[in-house]
Amino acid sequence: MTQLGLGVYNLADAARLIRIDRRSIKRWMYGYTHSHRNGEEVEQRHAAPLWSPQYTSDELGERVIGFHDLLELRVVRQFVDHGVPLQVVRRCLDTARELFGTDYPLTRRSFVTDGATIYVESIEAARTSGEIEDGHLLNLRSRQYAFKAIIKDSLYAGIEYEGGTARRWYPEPRTKAVVVDPALQFGQPIVEACGVPTVTLYTAFEAEQRDRARVARLFDVEPRHVDAAVRFECELLKAA
Repeated sequence: MTQLGLGVYNLADAARLIRIDRRSIKRWMYGYTHSHRNGEEVEQRHAAPLWSPQYTSDELGERVIGFHDLLELRVVRQFVDHGVPLQVVRRCLDTARELFGTDYPLTRRSFVTDGATIYVESIEAARTSGEIEDGHLLNLRSRQYAFKAIIKDSLYAGIEYEGGTARRWYPEPRTKAVVVDPALQFGQPIVEACGVPTVTLYTAFEAEQRDRARVARLFDVEPRHVDAAVRFECELLKAA
């Protein structure tokens, strides 16, 4: 059963919202099997998930994740996009969980300030364990800008916190027209001023030959609310 306030996103919706490949979500959230050469032999190894999703795989009949999973994945994507090995990302997560005492440490405000130290320690731990090669290690060390390029204010812009924990996310922080709030509409993006999901207004807009005034009348909202939904959904489509 869906728990109130967690939000619920199938993998396709999650990929669409945070602009990431669906296969990456599956690998990071549910683990994967890979080949590893050990001398003349090739072994099959299993990489564990980076963390346990808020929902079990069979809880809703399909693989779904929660709001905090969604936001943490945004940060993981930034690490990977900047060339950080997944072993170091995993170390960052483990260290941050222990330090902050939470299952979802990457989107805590404190990670922005303490994360640089966690990042360096994670590189050293991965080197000591032999998880990354010296050449890769040197590359990571030499990129002094790497962490600042990943963990920057813009990555957290639009996230609102309560007690240091992320509670809602405005994907367009400048306008704040659209909000992703796990306590509302199961966490689907809505136009905050009227509470209608953006995809609902966008679908109606397309079905009504893009007549924004008619859609506004049908849903008893203002035309600007339709505009906000259409703009948001179109941006997601462009990024797909």
